[in-house]
Amino acid sequence: MKKVILTGLVAGVILFVVSYGGLFLAVRYLPQLFIDAYANNPLINSDGIKDILFFLHAFVLSLALSWFWDRFKSLLKGHFLLRALEFGFIYAIIALLPIMWITYSAMDVTVAMVFSWLLYGFFQATVCGIVFSKMNP
Repeated sequence: MKKVILTGLVAGVILFVVSYGGLFLAVRYLPQLFIDAYANNPLINSDGIKDILFFLHAFVLSLALSWFWDRFKSLLKGHFLLRALEFGFIYAIIALLPIMWITYSAMDVTVAMVFSWLLYGFFQATVCGIVFSKMNP
């Protein structure tokens, strides 16, 4: 269990840095997507404690994925990058696709927003998969 927590925390730090660096670049180079998605959307709320929870999501996700990796890593074969990509794909299909489906069907969000969230989640899980495949092969 100690290895799951340690790799989860390491992945959380890396994921935090990579995710928010990527978010900064995306806002800089794709501003219209973010203006449409967040600035004019009453569903998006940024106030105090919720901001902290938002920024902690990298750690919540990486710890959950670390446990999942530890349980199912033996099923992933090949080079560490291939294992990480397959891990990201599994997460995207099993967890993200159903969530994005219900989000799109129930909320006033665009296809572009949902697709960007799907790709972002796949990217996050793949980054975690790289860390896990190196630290907890």
